[in-house]
Amino acid sequence: MDPVDVDIADYDFLSDFGDPDDHLDLDHDHDRDDGDFSDAEIEYYLNSTNRLFGRQRPLHLILGGVADIILWRNKEISACVLGGATVLWLLFEWMNFHCLSLFCNVLLLLLASFFIWSNLAAFTNIVPPPEFPDVTLPEGSFVEAALLLRREFHQAIRTLRDDVILGTDFKRFLLVTCPLGVLSILGSWFNFFTLSYLVTVMLMTMPMLYESYEDSVDDFVEKSLVEMKKQYTLLDEKVHHTLQNISSC
Repeated sequence: MDPVDVDIADYDFLSDFGDPDDHLDLDHDHDRDDGDFSDAEIEYYLNSTNRLFGRQRPLHLILGGVADIILWRNKEISACVLGGATVLWLLFEWMNFHCLSLFCNVLLLLLASFFIWSNLAAFTNIVPPPEFPDVTLPEGSFVEAALLLRREFHQAIRTLRDDVILGTDFKRFLLVTCPLGVLSILGSWFNFFTLSYLVTVMLMTMPMLYESYEDSVDDFVEKSLVEMKKQYTLLDEKVHHTLQNISSC
């Protein structure tokens, strides 16, 4: 990692763990396995100019470690994730369970089951309960996560300050404020848990459908973006004209 990306204190702290490059690598692109894609497929994406968000690699490579789950390459785990989210939503929304009560009841049931199991195993010949594994987490992983969050937080603050609050780019201002308005409207229609469930369902379905029909979707999005740019140009001209009229008064 380039020392410019972190300040001197962070870099000195990382030196206690050895070479920072051995522990901290914020660019995970080189860790992704390209073995599932042939050279012809990679070249096809590199030569494509109308890919969504300008991507030049297959969707599976961009999503990284969660690609097999989101794109349903591992159908068992994907089904468990979607099914588990559905069960939780039904428990909390339809059966009016409370999150804290459900968590405590499940934990009490597990503790009581293991307690009875371990005591019966001491007086009978039943199989003893499994031992809890020792969990060891490297310290470097926490440092990496903390510095990554710190870097993203500072980048977000700089973007809001320089490009939105103090900036003059009306397009960037719309890109920030419009999603907030959409989330505000959605928040008035659904509660937080239902909205989270809907986001989970979308994450587990939309990328898979997009990968199946990406050529058609990319063509449609490209045409839509061209039309949106035309409408934005007209809106921008009207806003500047209105501001000029106000300033001249």
